[in-house]
Amino acid sequence: MKRRDSKTISVGGIQIGGGAPIRVQSMCNTDTRDVNATLAQIKRLADAGCEIVRLAVPDMEAATALHDIRKGSPVPLVADIHFDWRLALEAVRAGMDKIRINPGNIGDSERVRTVADACTGASIPIRIGVNGGSLDKKLLQKYGSVCPEALVESALEHVALLNQCDFDDICISIKVSNVQKTIEAYRLLAEKTAYPLHLGVTETGTAQMGSIKSAIGIGSLLCDGIGDTIRVSLTADPVEEVLSAQQILHACGLSTETPELISCPTCGRCRIELIRIAGEVEARLKEIRAPLKVAVMGCAVNGPGEAREADVGMAGGNGDGLLFRKGEIVKKVPMDSIVEELIKLAKEVAEDMEWSRKNV
Repeated sequence: MKRRDSKTISVGGIQIGGGAPIRVQSMCNTDTRDVNATLAQIKRLADAGCEIVRLAVPDMEAATALHDIRKGSPVPLVADIHFDWRLALEAVRAGMDKIRINPGNIGDSERVRTVADACTGASIPIRIGVNGGSLDKKLLQKYGSVCPEALVESALEHVALLNQCDFDDICISIKVSNVQKTIEAYRLLAEKTAYPLHLGVTETGTAQMGSIKSAIGIGSLLCDGIGDTIRVSLTADPVEEVLSAQQILHACGLSTETPELISCPTCGRCRIELIRIAGEVEARLKEIRAPLKVAVMGCAVNGPGEAREADVGMAGGNGDGLLFRKGEIVKKVPMDSIVEELIKLAKEVAEDMEWSRKNV
């Protein structure tokens, strides 16, 4: 798919926009003032594949804690700040890699310029984040409700404030809990600006429904070629956000790091515990970082043919299963060792892929 042309920014050395890979983000739900707990969660997120982590900065104590958190973090960090421009300045001093703040909410033009100048001096980009729940009253009066046009106008007003300060190192997000409005707002914004866009549907709910809403909203935009970073917002462990985001990228054909599981639905021909096996394989695939397609099929006769495009796979039989690679049968193995043998084969193929990439 052709992706939207966008300006490039750098967040802690990670390129965003300009054709760079779409980055997965999440946000800590720890108290930022608790340095150890926050660092522990950041490391868990990084281990799951999260590339950028955002931290809430509600007060100066939290802003001061950013100094130690930044020193211990394995990934770039974003300071999430509302209203208080002094917290933004402290976050810059702490070495944050990006600041999330809306310049229209931090006071007069002098304060906006002070923050913009500090970010310019430290080469730190600013993310403008517009949420439907905090839309300016004058825009609500103008449009009568939270609508895509109001969200986009709000975002561009904040952009203009930064541009007046000669600041252009900007990323934008516009989020509401309504999926359709979110999609329409991002499409409209993408037509009006070339800044990189951070995608998300806010307040989506718990893991199951939230992942579905996010997949529809984020996935639709990604398939349009819109979006440079994504966050799946869930009322759940933030690691679940990362895993869900990776699955969305897979489904859109945009992931290059994590395996994709293909598995058939059960039917009357199936003679194996397909649901259990597929679940075990899915869990074990988290051990692998490669763009593999792995198939788990219930029928030993049709399985290899149905999953011909998979890199590796298995098809269950009566007591034994078949392992195959690119539709070709590799060997027959007992069903009680099929998962272990499949993962072993997947790791071998992943290593071959890595060797090939390094020697192209």
